[in-house]
Amino acid sequence: MNGYDKPLTPTQIAMVKDEEIDFSDVPELGEDFWREATLVDPDRTEQVTMRIKRSVLDYFKAGGKGYQTRINRVLESYVRARRASR
Repeated sequence: MNGYDKPLTPTQIAMVKDEEIDFSDVPELGEDFWREATLVDPDRTEQVTMRIKRSVLDYFKAGGKGYQTRINRVLESYVRARRASR
């Protein structure tokens, strides 16, 4: 038992001290893992200015908070599909 009666919020998790975390059920990573591991650079976002048709912007904004993330996901899925079709 972890001593919590319900899942913690992200804010609560951030407040837990490292020494309070129970890692007993987490297996150690062996030499094979580290020998075969590859470094992956994150695909960070970059702030840009672009013109988008009002109807498109209105559509994504109607979904509420996170509309820029949704627009980015649509663009990313388009790029992946194009790359896959090559």
